Amino acid sequence: LRGEESSDIFSIIKQGDVMLSHPFDSFDPVIKLLESAASDPDVVAIKQTIYRVSRNSRIMNALIEAAKKGKQVTVLIELKARFDEANNIEWARRLESAGATVLYGTANVKTHCKITMVIRKENQSLKHYIHLGTGNYNEDTARLYTDISLMTCNEEIAKDAILVFNFLSGYTRPNNLSKLSVSPFNLKDNLLSLILREKENANKNIKAGIRAKMNSLCDPDIINALYEASNAGVKIELLVRGICCLRPGVAGLSDNISVISIVGNFLEHSRIFSFENGGNGEYYCSSSDMMPRNFERRIELMFPVEDETLKEKLNQVLTIKLSDNVKSYRLASDGKYVKNHPEDNKIIDSQNMLKEL
Repeated sequence: LRGEESSDIFSIIKQGDVMLSHPFDSFDPVIKLLESAASDPDVVAIKQTIYRVSRNSRIMNALIEAAKKGKQVTVLIELKARFDEANNIEWARRLESAGATVLYGTANVKTHCKITMVIRKENQSLKHYIHLGTGNYNEDTARLYTDISLMTCNEEIAKDAILVFNFLSGYTRPNNLSKLSVSPFNLKDNLLSLILREKENANKNIKAGIRAKMNSLCDPDIINALYEASNAGVKIELLVRGICCLRPGVAGLSDNISVISIVGNFLEHSRIFSFENGGNGEYYCSSSDMMPRNFERRIELMFPVEDETLKEKLNQVLTIKLSDNVKSYRLASDGKYVKNHPEDNKIIDSQNMLKEL
């Protein structure tokens, strides 16, 4: 959206939260949010984190254009993004030349979270538009990786986003967060609390269950919490694409846990966490895997998805993926993976199903 239409995307977000499931939903709305922000005369500031971007990035060009037009543009670029160091340095130089403020993160901690904040003058006040994602601001990989985007102007999330950017700018640690969870501060503790709640609900014969999708699972505290929840009777379904240090289906330890991995045309990259919560399901998405490095040595974000329609969309994504019997492999209790096969000719190819939907 450009020119006279530049406000349309903001009107859409004001009507309600927008969630995109990439690559099945186009990444273009995320790009157009930045391009609209660059051209809209009512936008006064843009703040964004960058981990990996394409070499000819429309998003980065939009940020440069915004800075040239006198908007306050602040970009934290992670220079330690493996294999992308040179590309990020070049974009940092171009941003600085255009007049943007470029931050380079904190020593010994990678900034891996994906967050954008657009600040716009509306009715004599400032309105904050937030994008949160599980994947990079990279138009190329957005066509190949499965990820989740959430665009919102929820005031509580906006207040948390301000605290996050204040922290990234070096002013203060993000205390008193109401919606967002941030590592290395409270993200892991909040996940452990959510798992514990399901365990306690199961002990009280209250409906309990956990479904989660991630790239890697190797944090010992999270694994032990999942084992304890399983022993309390919580059904736990996990989709872990890569490293998984948890052993499912072990008698007396993980009887109620199942784990699959999907290897398909698209790389399974999104992190989605679902908790039954006594029948009032809660859904979260995150830039973080369940690994010590993500919890302790990276700045990551976990955000809630609270709109009922969007929660149902995430439920659909998880249900289809966890039912895959074409491109999935089941992790056995001995640590070996076994290829899943359709039963009764009921073929569930999750990536193709989501593409059709």
